[in-house]
This record gives sequence, C-alpha cells and structure tokens, in this order.
Amino acid sequence: MSTETGTLPYRHVLTLPTEPSAVRMARETAEQALVEWGIGLRHPTVDPALLILSELVTNSVRHAAVLSPTVTVVYAAGPDCLAFAVHDRHPYEPPLHAAVGDTGGRGLATVMELVLALGGTAVVRADADSRGKSIWITLPL
Repeated sequence: MSTETGTLPYRHVLTLPTEPSAVRMARETAEQALVEWGIGLRHPTVDPALLILSELVTNSVRHAAVLSPTVTVVYAAGPDCLAFAVHDRHPYEPPLHAAVGDTGGRGLATVMELVLALGGTAVVRADADSRGKSIWITLPL
C-alpha cells in the first residue's frame, strides 16, 4: 500500500459549505471519482470507505461549522490504495486511536474500527497555524 498520498496518480479536491448537504455531496463526489478511476463501487473497500468519509464530513458539519465556513475533501487513489482527507478550520484535533472502544458518540470509534479492520491508517494533521486540521484515511485496495 502506498504511504505517500502525494504520489498517488489520481487526485480530486472538493470544497463545500460546512452544512448538512456537504455530507451527501462529498459521498456522491467520491462515488463519481472512484468510477472514473476504475475502482468499482462493488469493491469491498468502497462501502466502508464511504461510511468513513460520511462520518468525518458529518463531524465537521456538526462540530466545526462555527469556526469553519467550509470543509474540504481531498480524494486520492492508486492501484493498491485509496486515501482521503477531510479538512476544516476548527483547531480541535480528535484523538483517533483513543476512540476505539469509545461508547460516547460512536462516530470516531466506528471510523477507527473500520479503518483498522481494513488494514488502513488514520492520522490527524494540524494546519501550520494550528487553527485547523485534516483527518487523513488511507485504505488498501
């Protein structure tokens, strides 16, 4: 699995208003990009990836909209890897690995359980000014 997302041959960036419709648009854009890139929607990684993406965009809409008028999704793929990031301008960096087994909101726990079950990785990357972050998900194909 490729670890450098910058070297993946396929890439698409989508910026949306941080509002509920962003979840649907991010998911539909992912489906369209995957088809264009030759990754079938029936591939076993796709449904969990779309669920993870939807949950991360939902979290930005619910928790970051007050400080982040937009949410940006970066999609990338290669022959053996699917990656995406959800970026907002809220400074809070959720502890992803602490979410495993968490019974609170369950969203990030579900994300991490899916990522780990698929053999993927998840990382939070702070913006250079520490006023925003991206959550990067990488999944093997």
